[in-house]
Amino acid sequence: MIATQSVMVVEDNDEDFETVVEAARRTGIAHRLHRATSGGECLGMLQASVQSHSPLPALLLLDLNTPGDDGRDALRLIKTSSQLRAIPTVVLSTSANPRDMDFCYAMHANAYHTKPVSHPAHLKILQDIFSYWLGCALLPSSPLREKP
Repeated sequence: MIATQSVMVVEDNDEDFETVVEAARRTGIAHRLHRATSGGECLGMLQASVQSHSPLPALLLLDLNTPGDDGRDALRLIKTSSQLRAIPTVVLSTSANPRDMDFCYAMHANAYHTKPVSHPAHLKILQDIFSYWLGCALLPSSPLREKP
């Protein structure tokens, strides 16, 4: 189950997740961070929220390259689900491959960012993402769901 005003982070790398936590703290966001280490785990958490009628995350940060069902699988299923597609989804990947970017935008990702190798640059991108999506953009209080 996902708490109100939360951010779902799909990230299998502990160091990269710690950078997300640091960026959230430095940005001063009040949203709770929920971590999934694979696309499959993310989908399971989102489906549990849907089934329990709990609020969905305000933002999803999605790593493409995770073990098992990867971020591509999760993105495809999230953006084709009438219950999940409104969740703003920002892809964070080490891949700068145009095929990956084209795929993500074709699947209706809201943004695509490559993860910089340097910690300060990675931290800056994450702070900018949090500042924009949770500070500037107007988001639904809970993404729209199809009525049962």
